[in-house]
Amino acid sequence: MNVRLSLMFAAFLAMASAAAASPSEPPAYVGSQSCGTCHAAEAQAWSHSHHSWALREATPQNVLGDFEDAQFEHNGVTSRFFREDDRFFVETDGPDGRLARFEIKYVVGVSPLQQYLVELDGGRLQALDIAWDAEAKRWYHLYPNEEVSAGNGLHWTGAYKNWQARCAVCHQSDFHKNYAPKTHGYQSTWSELTIGCEACHGPGQAHVAWAEDKSNFDPSAFTGIGPNGLDWPKASSKQASERNMCGPCHARREAIGADSTPATAEFGDHYSLSTLDGRLYFPDGQQDAEVYILGSFLQSKMHQKGVTCTNCHEPHSGELEAEGNAVCTQCHNPVGRSEFPTLVRKDFDSPAHHHHSQGSAGAQCVNCHMPERKYMLIDGRRDHFFRVPDPLLSQKIGSPDVCLACHAGKTAEWAAMEIHRWAPDWVSKYSRYATLFADVRQDGLDPTRISALAALALDDRESAMVRATALREIGAQSDAGTARSLASLLSDDSDLVRRMAVRLWRNTSPDERIKQLQPMLSDPVASVRIAAALELSSVPPDALDADRRPALEAASNELRASMEAKADFPEGQLAIGGLAMTTRNWPAARAAFAEAVRMDPQLVEAWSTQARIAEAQGDRATATDILVAAHSKNPENSAIAMQLAGLLLQQDRVTEAIPVLRPAAAADPTNQEARINLALALLQTGDIAGAGPVIAELRALAPNRFETLVLLGLQQVASNDLSGARATVRELMQRYPGVRLPPQLEALSRLP
Repeated sequence: MNVRLSLMFAAFLAMASAAAASPSEPPAYVGSQSCGTCHAAEAQAWSHSHHSWALREATPQNVLGDFEDAQFEHNGVTSRFFREDDRFFVETDGPDGRLARFEIKYVVGVSPLQQYLVELDGGRLQALDIAWDAEAKRWYHLYPNEEVSAGNGLHWTGAYKNWQARCAVCHQSDFHKNYAPKTHGYQSTWSELTIGCEACHGPGQAHVAWAEDKSNFDPSAFTGIGPNGLDWPKASSKQASERNMCGPCHARREAIGADSTPATAEFGDHYSLSTLDGRLYFPDGQQDAEVYILGSFLQSKMHQKGVTCTNCHEPHSGELEAEGNAVCTQCHNPVGRSEFPTLVRKDFDSPAHHHHSQGSAGAQCVNCHMPERKYMLIDGRRDHFFRVPDPLLSQKIGSPDVCLACHAGKTAEWAAMEIHRWAPDWVSKYSRYATLFADVRQDGLDPTRISALAALALDDRESAMVRATALREIGAQSDAGTARSLASLLSDDSDLVRRMAVRLWRNTSPDERIKQLQPMLSDPVASVRIAAALELSSVPPDALDADRRPALEAASNELRASMEAKADFPEGQLAIGGLAMTTRNWPAARAAFAEAVRMDPQLVEAWSTQARIAEAQGDRATATDILVAAHSKNPENSAIAMQLAGLLLQQDRVTEAIPVLRPAAAADPTNQEARINLALALLQTGDIAGAGPVIAELRALAPNRFETLVLLGLQQVASNDLSGARATVRELMQRYPGVRLPPQLEALSRLP
């Protein structure tokens, strides 16, 4: 069957399916081939796009990497890439660390790199850590300088590399995860393997029916559609509509549910957008980690003025609307553009503006206003804040500066003087909050900084991203007074600001928290309702007004459903465990933390909390077993070592504690607690000679500390140095009068 007949047949099947649809049902997905029968130009543009390459089967036409018995060595593991007829394989280290053969099932991406998916037990699709550099034609490792061997959560077989949990909703159309927590397996489904037309336009069944017979089309036969059979946008503007359509995949965010979301759904009903978190952004809002554009764009003046994605990007090909500076001079030119009446009308594409030779790198708008940062080592992404360079600010807060990136050997002062010479009246619009965020992240919160953050959050001249970030920085350290001063933000126009404002009430009295957060349970945006439910999770339902209790139950159900949707995330299990602790459901908490460390053995916090719960319940043996397992998985973590050693010492298992304490003390020359416990354990076992050097180290670190002097005295008594022991006891009595001493030293204190 030729291509044209195939497309016609697909359209026929779609029409037949439309005719058979039950009244008032959501339309079904029909596939991009069906769309292409009428929208040929758009389909052709899409067919070569990155969206089209988001996920494809591993066929000779789609695999770009070298599978001709190619070898790649990393950290002592030699992986081999080979093919058998039209099937592709890799021999590499599996979940147990041993070499094994795995078939490549799918390819991800086309440029500048391509990744490969392997299917493991339970239907789990995992992304290999070794990727193909499509430009340099080489294999390379995505984590060249990190320890990601088997057993690590970041290993390619680990939880963080699971396709269904981490990637699929943005790489496939109509994806449904269908995770089974009991078996840790997946029975995932999708309507189209890659990002097809319906991922953005919604299911096409009703639209096909409309296109085939407009005069007899009955929209009432389907739910949620507009007059032409496509999803009916809920947003109030083109910009908001595109934020909802493009934002879910082009944003650093936490998903509320497990599956792909409707193309026209409100962003905040399905995702919680990340603010300018210090792990993601520099203090001035520049991208640091991979943040996927939206959070940067929402800070910009362009967003404020109504610019949207398709002003610059052709949506079907994914290419820019024009080449080079022409994409910017669509608007930034002497004539302006009618949609944006406040534009300064000026020739920006000239040396009079950019002060660089025409056609040079410095004359390209994006190089000054959209600096590039590489992710996955070779994938350059441009910042969508559209900022003016500020060399002195960058120097002060430690963020990148585009001027010095090109002008190597020059200083920030030189670059700032050049900019001032070109634009003497320019004043940085982000210096105030950038400096504040930098100070908070470096030196922590104090009353002055909390007050400054509160003022920033209330300043509606700033973007919602900046204001919400100010609230996030205050976070749970807010007191009642601060929360009250910011109570108006619970009704802010931005759902992002409202969501961050909810958390401020965590440390207030239950009565005040209930009073302020009850209304938030009925917020129109799901992410805000869920945030309110979390903060009220420790409150008995009957403490709320009777008419608010149904809203609490509904929002709490949304919260639990959201957590369950992320049960295949290690951090999702941490959240489940945290909620269980809040509601005092200790078995559920222990189970969640156990599941978290099964997925990621390096989650020290989960090991530690799980053990503390067991110990608090009187199950010291289980707590010890948990920490023994934690220590075996994280032998260099001093916190786990100290917690384990403490439990062992409490049980008089002194000889077992010593080999745990020795490495902890050796790893950190300043760790006084490890040395105190080690010295005490050695003395208890009679190893006076072994305790001596440890006590000597303590005397150098903290010569006047009570424990140091006590250990010194005990060592002297055990060594029959009674004269030295008496002198030590006299010093103890002088420095710590009234403090009770161990019996061996107490006896000496009574001697003349």
